[in-house]
Order: sequence, then C-alpha cells, then structure tokens
Amino acid sequence: MIDLSKTIDLSTTYLGLKLKNPLVASASPMCEDVGNIRRMEDAGAGAVVLHSLFEEQIEIENDDLDRFLTEGSERSPEAVTHFPELTSRVLGPEGYLEHLRKCKKAIKIPVIASLNGSSRGGWMSYAKQIQQAGADALELNIYYIPVDPHVTGEQVELNYVELVKAIKTEVKLPVAVKLGPHFSSMANMAQKLDAAGANALVLFNRFYQPDYDLEALEVVPNLILSSSHELLLRLHWIAVLYGQIKADLALTGGIHTATDVVKAMMAGSKVAMMTSALLKRGINYLDTLATELLIWMGEHEYDSIQQMQGSMSRNAVPQPAAFERANYMKVLGSYAMR
Repeated sequence: MIDLSKTIDLSTTYLGLKLKNPLVASASPMCEDVGNIRRMEDAGAGAVVLHSLFEEQIEIENDDLDRFLTEGSERSPEAVTHFPELTSRVLGPEGYLEHLRKCKKAIKIPVIASLNGSSRGGWMSYAKQIQQAGADALELNIYYIPVDPHVTGEQVELNYVELVKAIKTEVKLPVAVKLGPHFSSMANMAQKLDAAGANALVLFNRFYQPDYDLEALEVVPNLILSSSHELLLRLHWIAVLYGQIKADLALTGGIHTATDVVKAMMAGSKVAMMTSALLKRGINYLDTLATELLIWMGEHEYDSIQQMQGSMSRNAVPQPAAFERANYMKVLGSYAMR
C-alpha cells in the first residue's frame, strides 16, 4: 500500500513560516494548558495559536477582572461553565508571557501569540514583550462591536488601521489581523489593512450574541460552537480577496471535515484554523483530518497543498459572477418547492 504522506506534500507557508500542513489550532481555552499544546503537536497540528491576552487583562487588576467575569455565575452557572474542564483563573499578562515561554520550549511547531484589543493604549506595548518571549508570530484579534450611533463606519475602519500600524511599530514579528465580516466594503477594508502592514488576515471572527433569560429577565452569555455551514461566508471573501492583496489569508470558523479544509485551500487560504471541531471530537481529531486530507488528495490526484491553493478563487473560476450580484437571482430561483 502506498504511503500517501510520502507522495503528497501537505506543507504550506503562513506568515513567512513553513508549516508541515495547513491544520492550525486556533485561539481557545484549550491552549491555556501546555499539555494540550503538546497533544496538538503530537496529533499533527501545523501550528498553534495561543489563547488571547486581552486588553482588559493588562489594564485591569486580575482580581477585579475575575470578579467582573464571574459576576452572576451563581444565578446562571451554565453561562460560564460550557466547558468546565477548561475554566480557570484568568491568566494575567506576566503569566501569559511565562506560558508562551513554556510552550516554545515544549514544542517545535510555530507558536502564534494572540492579543485581543480594540483601543489604543498601554496594553499594546505587550506586543514587544510577546516578541521577546519567543513567539513566532502575533495574531491581533480585534473584537469590536460599535454600539455608539455617533461613531461612523469611517471612524471604525480608521481605528482598525491605526491599531495595526501601532502594533507593527512595536514588533518585527509577522502580524495577522483577525476581524469580523461587518464592513460596508470588505475588499477595501482588506486593502487598507494590507497597506497598514498586516502580514495576514484571519477571516472571520465569530461574534457571540447574548440570549435572554425570560424567567430572570436578564441578558446572558450564549456560546454555540461552529458548524460547517459557517464556512460559506469565509470561503466567499477569501476567494474574492485572493490575489488582490499581498497579505496571506487564513480561514477560521466552520472547519470540521477534510473537505472543509480542501475548500478553504481552493478558495485561497494558507491555513485552516479550528477550535469547535477539537472541542467536539477531541485534540486527536487533528490526526484524523490529516489522514482524510491525504486520502482525498490522493483520490483526486493532487500532489500538494500549493497545487490547489487559490484554484477556486474568484479570479480562477470560469464564472466569477457567482461571487457577485449577477448570481443573486439564479440562487433565489434554484430552490424548487416540493
């Protein structure tokens, strides 16, 4: 029997880093444990993104932040215990840097640190400390929901661009920017971030929506893991942006199967990031995905990941109008009533 791992090249490059495959464990509470990080490498992850260090963790005392995050947990414990085995005391900035150092010593695959913030401030100086701690790259996770009606879309976009520029002045590390899809012109926004120095764009952030507790008349957190159905929005924009900007493209949200990974690559992504699939099926599922990816590529006569990357992007397909309004009526008419 032919060993597909010796005939098919799964390697890819992301943020200037050579990865053995495009399977990347994205930022999550799982990454708070060095043991989990080792298991991810053993299971075949190409790289790991550490859980985020939040702006609030740096600028608020840890004890106060813990009380803030757990407030009301006695009344609605399920809101903060979706995954009890992953919950722990909030890790402060010094603890985060030490965790990063331990991870770098424990594994050989690239370790990407994550900073989560949305405003200019002293917290940004920690990007340099993250670099000094040995991170191979930095993911800037801009999780920002503008609720002030006086803040314009232009102001929101400018804030993103200025954040990226400020981080790039702090570090020489390659910087990925993780952002949501809610921009009036995503293509233009991607171009602005590219010009600001972003080395990669991670599409897309999942914005968690609160729910209502009708008995207590309270607004409560609501965590729902992703499914493959969420892939389509991400495939669309990666396929549209591929070849239009210099920055690498990464897909996160909706990766659950080997065919999901293939679609991400064909759209133009350099890596396929995942968390929900690993929470549902365990860290060892990475090995299953890598094996199934090899089988699919062998059956369809692909020699390498690079061969398929961007092959189904907007610029490569015979009908690029499928990504535009011209396809709108066709889609609406494609559903037949039964």
